[in-house]
Amino acid sequence: MLIKNLVKLTAIAATAVASIQASAADYQVDIKGAHAFINFKIKHLGYSWLTGRFNTFDGQFTWDKDQPNASKINIEIDTTSIDSNHAERDKHLRGKDFLNVKDFPKASFVSEKIEFSNATEGTVTGTLTLHGVSKAISFPVEKLGEGKDPWGGYRVGFEGKTTLKLADYGMTYNLGPASTHVELELLVEGIRK
Repeated sequence: MLIKNLVKLTAIAATAVASIQASAADYQVDIKGAHAFINFKIKHLGYSWLTGRFNTFDGQFTWDKDQPNASKINIEIDTTSIDSNHAERDKHLRGKDFLNVKDFPKASFVSEKIEFSNATEGTVTGTLTLHGVSKAISFPVEKLGEGKDPWGGYRVGFEGKTTLKLADYGMTYNLGPASTHVELELLVEGIRK
């Protein structure tokens, strides 16, 4: 009797796990269609904003609207692709004063926990590796929408924003007291695999 009950419990647990795994889907960030962006902005002398983006990156995530807290995301950024719409400034940003792309050509973010408080708003916690420094960060994320696309696929999109202290990542070049932090914006549209 005990063995029969154990077998039944094991079968029920296996079915539940299979059901959970079956309902979650993997998504590829839509970089081919240019429907994803990693943007940044930093104050210039406290008088205005300097804005830019990373042109080359890739990533995947797992999403299930019925179990959003089981989601995962990982993004890899080519730091050499930084683009502030000014060639000389970009050369400086790629150099040793900032990103030092020769030694650190990649940055990455890997989630460790995602918690949604409702159907669209949540918090992502994970490890950001930038300029050879890995730190745990948390930031708010918003689900923008999901559904079928005109080409027979299925998509979901998210937006996340965070602020980083440059010195925390070993970038200590003096830009003035108004420019110690950079704001990052991640706009991700994924295509279900």
